[in-house]
Amino acid sequence: MAVEAGFRMPAEWEPHVATWLAWPHNREDWPGKFQPIQWVYAEIVRQLAKLERVRIVVKDEAHKKAATRVLTRVGANLDAVDFYIWPTDRVWTRDSGPIFVKNNETGEVAITDWHFNAWAKYPNWHEDDELPSRVATELGLRSWQPHIGNHRVVLEGGSIDVNGRGTMLTTEECLLSDEQARNPGISRNQLEQCFAEHLAVTNVIWLDKGIVGDDTHGHVDDITRFVAPDRIVTAVEPNKQDPNHEILAENLRRLKSSRLENGMQADVIELPMPAPVVFDGQRLPASYANFLVANGIVLVPVFNDPNDRVALNVLAGAIPDRTIIPIYCGDFVWGLGTIHCASQQQPA
Repeated sequence: MAVEAGFRMPAEWEPHVATWLAWPHNREDWPGKFQPIQWVYAEIVRQLAKLERVRIVVKDEAHKKAATRVLTRVGANLDAVDFYIWPTDRVWTRDSGPIFVKNNETGEVAITDWHFNAWAKYPNWHEDDELPSRVATELGLRSWQPHIGNHRVVLEGGSIDVNGRGTMLTTEECLLSDEQARNPGISRNQLEQCFAEHLAVTNVIWLDKGIVGDDTHGHVDDITRFVAPDRIVTAVEPNKQDPNHEILAENLRRLKSSRLENGMQADVIELPMPAPVVFDGQRLPASYANFLVANGIVLVPVFNDPNDRVALNVLAGAIPDRTIIPIYCGDFVWGLGTIHCASQQQPA
């Protein structure tokens, strides 16, 4: 085993020292709807800063001042906010940011610096790919770049979810498909070995596909999430006319026949989907599963939909030790992601 021996990827509900965000600046991510997005970010920061540090990447001093003005107006606790002036292409730090790991024996936190190539879809990713190394340098943390042979492995944080005990959720569509192929020529077994070496994942539950409208081609954080070591919430769509119906039913079938790292079955809880969210003729990847578990709270995207209340109640039952806080994301999802996509936790 290499330098990574003894390190594991903690579960999201384990204590955070901070959550990382990047303040929105790329208007092409929300064409025609950019203006309200900063206020969504401000509410996310306002809630997080009550309970943990918020580390925000801004592109320059003017960008920092603009963000500070907005955060001041919403009453965010600026004493808990740190700004870092670094260039970024986009603001989806779940995917471009570092995936933190922690050594159980020493408590050391380190960074796995996976390659980011904008979901094998967009040309502007070179600045985002530098984000983990910038964070490692700034915080003085050890980091390493996972390779398979000479190939630097592509992995986005939104494509995986872990229980911190050795089991990972992901989808075949994202990591094994020839479309938007992250790691062409790399096999399932090779990826599983890589996850074992770098994240201490010994058991991978492979789901089928992600939801309609997801331009990442199958990210798991829109469909199925761990909420405890042995508890999973997974999105379902009862409407048989909806194209998500069969996709999510197949994922549910796989979950029910799967086992955790200890050989036991997980408690699988069904989470509703909102009604389709369509803007400018495009179906958007609106999902309640794109929540962020933080210190003491869960921030949940909602969409002015009757199922908002149902989903919030499901999550309150599934994560009883935290306060469930809805964040309106009807505009935010036009960027093809919401709260979890925009954030990355740093373990304490």
